[in-house]
Amino acid sequence: MAAEAFPGIPRIPFEGPGSTNPLAFRHYDPDEMVAGKSMRDHLRFACAFWHTMRNPLGDPFGRGTAQVPWDDGSETVENALRRVDVFFEFLEKIGIEFYCFHDRDVAPEGHDLDASSEILGKVVEHLSARQEESGRKLLWGTACLFEHPRYAHGAATSCSVDVFAWASAQVRRALDATHELGGLGFVFWGGREGYSTLLNTDMQRERDHLARFLHMAVEYKESIGFKGAFYIEPKPMEPTSHQYDSDAASCLNFLREYDLLDAFQLNIETNHATLAGHSMEHELMVAAGAGRLGSIDANIGHPHLGWDTDQFPMDIAEAARIMLIVLGQGGFTTGGLNFDAKRRRESFEPVDLFHAHIGGMETFARGLKIADAIRRDGRIEEFVRSRYASWDSDLGRRIEAGELTLPELEKIAREQPPPVLASGRQEMLESIFNEFL
Repeated sequence: MAAEAFPGIPRIPFEGPGSTNPLAFRHYDPDEMVAGKSMRDHLRFACAFWHTMRNPLGDPFGRGTAQVPWDDGSETVENALRRVDVFFEFLEKIGIEFYCFHDRDVAPEGHDLDASSEILGKVVEHLSARQEESGRKLLWGTACLFEHPRYAHGAATSCSVDVFAWASAQVRRALDATHELGGLGFVFWGGREGYSTLLNTDMQRERDHLARFLHMAVEYKESIGFKGAFYIEPKPMEPTSHQYDSDAASCLNFLREYDLLDAFQLNIETNHATLAGHSMEHELMVAAGAGRLGSIDANIGHPHLGWDTDQFPMDIAEAARIMLIVLGQGGFTTGGLNFDAKRRRESFEPVDLFHAHIGGMETFARGLKIADAIRRDGRIEEFVRSRYASWDSDLGRRIEAGELTLPELEKIAREQPPPVLASGRQEMLESIFNEFL
């Protein structure tokens, strides 16, 4: 049996609020019941293979600092399989039951498509065995269609039809792998599906090609009997100056325009929301309002840095706002909270992987309990309901039902006294919210 990658670190226990042990949970008790379900079932935490096992913690001003004694730095199958073993040791010790991966994160690329598929097949076989042994599950898989130089001009939106064909083959194999592993979903994040300048871009043709690509994926999904959800993950820019999946509303509009809405949900990421100039609350509301909120990438950005810093979520108030929306839609079904987050470059020791994930899990455990308490208290919900009470009148019902015309409404308005507005009470509601933090 291979030596432990994290010697001296046991399975992280729940020790309660009084604990000062940094390698223990004080708030995340997976079996604690909240709003009729266990914390485990509410939160459905997932670990991102790419950040946990492959991120070197480099930045534009210096090479990586991550200490990974189990990794020899080679792109061999043997090293890839070793990473899988270390990853599952981490999952078991941290107590996370789901994981996510890109195809090229878990399996190195070969000299051609067939060689790459063969390598991926070997790693998938090993992942399957480790899942069976540990009871861990794949929340979702995806294909890395942005890192290799061939995708410099995009993948599904590339100006090269040969690149489009290559990307199609790669997605097919990644879908096969996800299906074989019993994945609950598959994410399409168009890392370079956009443009840097419109001077060299036929935008409408690229959008048409992206839609065709997604339609082919849906057709293939049905042909292999994959029952998992398909997700689109919005992001406004970076590395391109504009991406076609720029925010939740843009994604939904794209899906409606190309008759894809019924086939996709959204996977919303906090740092992507803020880069789009929105709050995470806004993006989740947009997706949930359309019945398309499927899963969440749990991270946070830095307020002073204007790029995708992918930090671990440590903002309890934001976690509470997120969980209010998740609870409001009845919870997750196929999705969950995936920690698409990396340690800071200065947090380079293996134990920091535990500190980072514990911090994120504790944040969302507290956010869940706060959200449940706010919902049970009912004051905010009742205020919102009463604020729109006039729409529950016969007039409001008839407008919402499409029964009245503009001339008819003008006649009604002329016969009534001028409208009288009530205060929105923003500060009062913010104070109520803060009572629960």
